[in-house]
Order: sequence, then C-alpha cells, then structure tokens
Amino acid sequence: MSSSLDIVIVQRVARVTLNRPQVHNAFDDALVAELTEALGALDRDSGVRFIVLTGHGSTFSAGADLNWMRGMARANEAENRNDSERLAALMRTLNTLAKPAIARVNGSAYGGGVGLVACCDIAIAADTAKFGLTEVKLGLVPAVISPYVVAAIGARQARRLFVTGEIFDAVCAQRIGLVHETVPIATLDEAIDRVLHWLAKGGPHAQREAKHLALGLGGALDINSGRTDMKNAALIARLRVSPEGQEGLSAFLDKRPPAWARD
Repeated sequence: MSSSLDIVIVQRVARVTLNRPQVHNAFDDALVAELTEALGALDRDSGVRFIVLTGHGSTFSAGADLNWMRGMARANEAENRNDSERLAALMRTLNTLAKPAIARVNGSAYGGGVGLVACCDIAIAADTAKFGLTEVKLGLVPAVISPYVVAAIGARQARRLFVTGEIFDAVCAQRIGLVHETVPIATLDEAIDRVLHWLAKGGPHAQREAKHLALGLGGALDINSGRTDMKNAALIARLRVSPEGQEGLSAFLDKRPPAWARD
C-alpha cells in the first residue's frame, strides 16, 4: 500500500482509492505515477474483472495539488510539457482499460478529478458532490482532460463550462452526461454494488469489445493517440509559462484576485 493510493481486491473487484484526504486527494507527481502504474497492473491481472475508482474522505479529487502548482509556476515550458504528458498518459490509461471502470464519486471533483470521472465507463456520484473545470480562473485551460470531458458531455456543454469555470452540482452533472446516476451518499455503495451485479453477468471478452465498439462509434478512439496527448500537453505548457498563466498561478498561490478580475 502506498501513501497516495489504497488498493483492495475482493471477489474480482479492485477498489482503487485516492488516499490523500489531507489535500482533498489532489494530484501530485507521485499520485499520477502510482495511479498510472496501478491501473496498468490491474488491467493485466487475470484475477480482476472490474475496477472501482474513488477518493478517501469527503472529496473525490480536487485536481492539482498546491505544491504541484507551485512547481508548474517555476518550471520552464519543456518541463511543463513533460509534466502534462505524464498526466495525459494517466487519463489515456484509464480511458482505454480493457476492463470496465466505475467512478464512485464520493464527493467533489475539480479539474483533473473531472477528467478521471469522464474517463471511467460508468460514473455514479453522491448527490452532494460538486464539479468544476476552473482552469480559466488561473489563465489556463483543461487541455489534457479536454478530449475525455468533451466525449462525455459534448462540445456544447463543454464550451460553457470551459469558459465560465463555474461550479455545478451533481444534478447538472447527471443532466449533461458527466455522471450516469446520482444517489444519497448513504446509498452510494449500494448503487455501485448494483452496477457490479449487472456487470458480472457479462462476458469479459464481450465487454472489452463492447467498450471498444462504443468508443469507436463515438469517435473517441482518435483521442487516445499520442499525437493528441502531445498537442494538448504543449498547449497547457505554453499557457503555464505565458504572462497570463503566470499571473493566474501567482494570484492563486498568493490568495489574491488575478489582475483581470480586479475592479
């Protein structure tokens, strides 16, 4: 067990828990690397049929860790690009798992946390969860996760949420297609177990092919290419070192409004 990740396998179900509750399960380099490696290993494990991804505590994932963001602000463009490519590899790994993946959204998800939800085949959220793609408030964009979010909610909804950076609730998340179902937190595990019950009735090979079929017909297979990852990683790297990105990150870290938001 690592300090960033908790994995328990029971009856062919791997429950993967982001285990950084002190920072609301935010990403840092270690978590990105560990989760990418763990998902790949579980996909290869013949004793695992299904993967459930959740967060420890009251939050699913708050996105980027504060210290990670400090590193982004100090890093040059090439370093930022490499950092973003590692996050892109995580999202691509989750999105292309051969086994069904379920997001157990136990609490709020922001930024990259929304990306994790969008990459799962099935997403069930507590009805108290909040969501946000707030990168524009930092002078940035949700570049790395954008293909998966757009595939989940459509370009029209994404255009609004990408440019406003607004926070939306679980009811809205279900309405636009980010999550499939919302339930009271007390019945979240019951809802997950119900989905697992139905998944267990399907053939493993057929489920792999069915997922590939859906991704292909939806046009989502193209987003899993390395070219897309490199293009989006280059975009976010460029924005992070731009004057606006530097101002946005600095303002966030200094707990002040950025220059463009001042009266």
